[in-house]
Amino acid sequence: MSSSVIVVKAAHDPEAGVWYVESSDVAGLSLEASTLESLIEKLPGAILDLLDEGGAESLLEVPVELIAHASTRVRLGRNA
Repeated sequence: MSSSVIVVKAAHDPEAGVWYVESSDVAGLSLEASTLESLIEKLPGAILDLLDEGGAESLLEVPVELIAHASTRVRLGRNA
């Protein structure tokens, strides 16, 4: 991994009620959790597991930037 920051993009699936990793700088990173906070807690261990498997160099610390997005709808109506 040549980047000095690992970027992880997370999204919310309202139907399933989970946050999940939509994309990431770490190949194979696939996680989901019921809350965004839980997903954040799972990230370091999962990233380390994948980087160790890939034979990555030992690094003391690499920042992880999590970008999360969710959407909702608002019903607009006109009062008669």
